[in-house]
Amino acid sequence: MNLSESARAVFAVLAEAGTATRPQLAAGARLSKPTVSSAVAELETAELATHSGTVSGGTGRSAAVYGLGPAAGTVLAVDLGPAQTRVRGCALDGTLLAEGTGTRPEAPDTVRKVLDTLPAGVPLRAIVVAVGDVTAQDREGAGMRPATEKAGPIFDAVAVALPPGVPVHLENNVNCAALAELHEGAARGRDTFGYLRIGVGIGLGVVIGGQVLRGANGAAGEVARLPYPWDDGREPRHEALEERIGSPSLLRRAAEAWQGADGPCPRTAERLFALAEEGHATARTVVGLHAAEVGRLAAAVAAVLDPGLIVLGGGTGAFPQLLPGVRAELGRLSWPTEVVSSTVGDSGTVVGASRLAVARGRQTVTGGTGAKH
Repeated sequence: MNLSESARAVFAVLAEAGTATRPQLAAGARLSKPTVSSAVAELETAELATHSGTVSGGTGRSAAVYGLGPAAGTVLAVDLGPAQTRVRGCALDGTLLAEGTGTRPEAPDTVRKVLDTLPAGVPLRAIVVAVGDVTAQDREGAGMRPATEKAGPIFDAVAVALPPGVPVHLENNVNCAALAELHEGAARGRDTFGYLRIGVGIGLGVVIGGQVLRGANGAAGEVARLPYPWDDGREPRHEALEERIGSPSLLRRAAEAWQGADGPCPRTAERLFALAEEGHATARTVVGLHAAEVGRLAAAVAAVLDPGLIVLGGGTGAFPQLLPGVRAELGRLSWPTEVVSSTVGDSGTVVGASRLAVARGRQTVTGGTGAKH
């Protein structure tokens, strides 16, 4: 946008704060009060900022409070999960404006419903779509094609529901969840950690110095590609580690271990872990062996990254019953590393995608000035 440098700096501070007085904007942007007054007037003329009230100071004087104006716009975040699609629409200060959840086949309709709920006439600045695998993060327009086969068919369906002309950014879903843990979850206050997702598939989000590590090909953390098995006489197979640790294999091993006296065999990971929590002997054995395997993967992560903290998330990884076994195996194989369960739950991916979308949206106004994510 055609804004002065000072107006861009003030907008970045205002978007981060949500609301602020002129003295607060001056302090945040490190600009003089006259410069800030001029920048605020410029932003008000462009409807990027608006006077939202007054606040009384300790001296009894009142100060005008400013917030984002209607032209600041909105952003959209879409989590194309394996079973469900979660969608959020946010203002550029991060305020949640609309959200929706639907099954994977309902993804286009879920996106349309959220878009229809956003304020009419307000520009949509950016869209972030979280997918299971991505090696190219930035594409323009809703007609783009994702970089990998995993993202393909479902993204093609969702792309039809996205408005044309709005920048669309693909991001790995595990990276998005890692950002949610960093800002709102189990990793708050820690700027370096690994987020290990264990569910239908496996993945690793790497955060170093508060920034997600994406790698040269955008594929950092693709632990499914680790060679497995790695043993005499056996050749590693493509993504065999994911096949071994993913929840479908876990349930198959449970079915193989189940005895007639054990009662009905669990058909979901949730039921298996519930039985283990109740003290069911076979369920506890299966869960214990699974925890040990996740612990070995965590040991590999610790050996490469030394992150200090590993957050376990995902459809099976977030179950707290895994923690003792993972900690024990990691402790046996590597140096002390803290392991905790995710606290953001199933919404973590769309929460992280929302943060990325807000950052992208602000950049369309500031030209890159503002907080990094």
